[in-house]
Amino acid sequence: MNIEMIRAAAARLEGHARRTPLLSSPFLDEIAGKPVFVKPECLQHTGSFKFRGGWSALTALAPETRESGVIAFSSGNHAQGVAYAAKLHGVPAVIVMPSDAPKLKIANTRALGAEVVLYERGSQDRDAIGAKLARERGLTLIKPYDEPQVIAGQGTAGLEIAADARAQGIEQADVFVCCGGGGLTSGIALALEADAPGYSVRPCEPEGFDDVARSLKSGKIETNAKLSGSLCDAIITPAPGEMTFPIMLRLCGEAVIVTEEEALKAAALAFQRLKIVVEPGGAVGLAAALFHADKSDAPNLIAVCTGGNVDADVFAQTLATL
Repeated sequence: MNIEMIRAAAARLEGHARRTPLLSSPFLDEIAGKPVFVKPECLQHTGSFKFRGGWSALTALAPETRESGVIAFSSGNHAQGVAYAAKLHGVPAVIVMPSDAPKLKIANTRALGAEVVLYERGSQDRDAIGAKLARERGLTLIKPYDEPQVIAGQGTAGLEIAADARAQGIEQADVFVCCGGGGLTSGIALALEADAPGYSVRPCEPEGFDDVARSLKSGKIETNAKLSGSLCDAIITPAPGEMTFPIMLRLCGEAVIVTEEEALKAAALAFQRLKIVVEPGGAVGLAAALFHADKSDAPNLIAVCTGGNVDADVFAQTLATL
């Protein structure tokens, strides 16, 4: 992985991905005690940053390989990103999803033309299911984070952060990124290393699913004891990726862990103050910036709101925290 791959992905994404802005609110600044800027990837195609990686991976395939179809596994956002990219290219997509994924994400993935294969998150191995289907049907597997072209695509968000923040005169900042397997976190870290060396990326995780935080402390990949049971389902993974972890270990600052209640509160504040809809998992970075700003010495905080695909009942629960 290198910055050239990220810049090449940005060129392929030009005119296809949305360039999401940096938003701010004095009310959020007051909570954090310093300026907070929010990159709303919930406004990206399919409601999350995952479209960047999906498009990057598909467009990097040889045409004859792409035409045979692709397969991915995801709790929903990677699923939709790959499904939509496949639809735009007119190629088949099979998505392996946990049965407890938000109903909206399952429905949206099917509506985008993908075949959805459900599995039990606690008892079945999604990697094994995906590998078997890929082998049987001649499909190309697009992993959600441990795939160079996916990381490159996600890293394009970092190029935008660097350019837009620089335009506002921001020379130093901590960038809080919701972190599951680490594709977005490592991609942004690589982009900022090149274009904004005064910034530090801080991986953010929900309490009880802090594999990245523990891995960064121990210097080796740690796993989560459980893989379900949180409203922050979008960023729950077994462990950081074999490819993403070395990048995060080299480039990222200390991880920040937030409670589910803080994630819900952050999502509610994003709606109230920025007029954007963010799912709990997608609000973990903002929760870290707002409620754990004391863990940062940087004069500015940038939070990536990674996704907005939330079921109505969960969003009602979110708004109830206001």
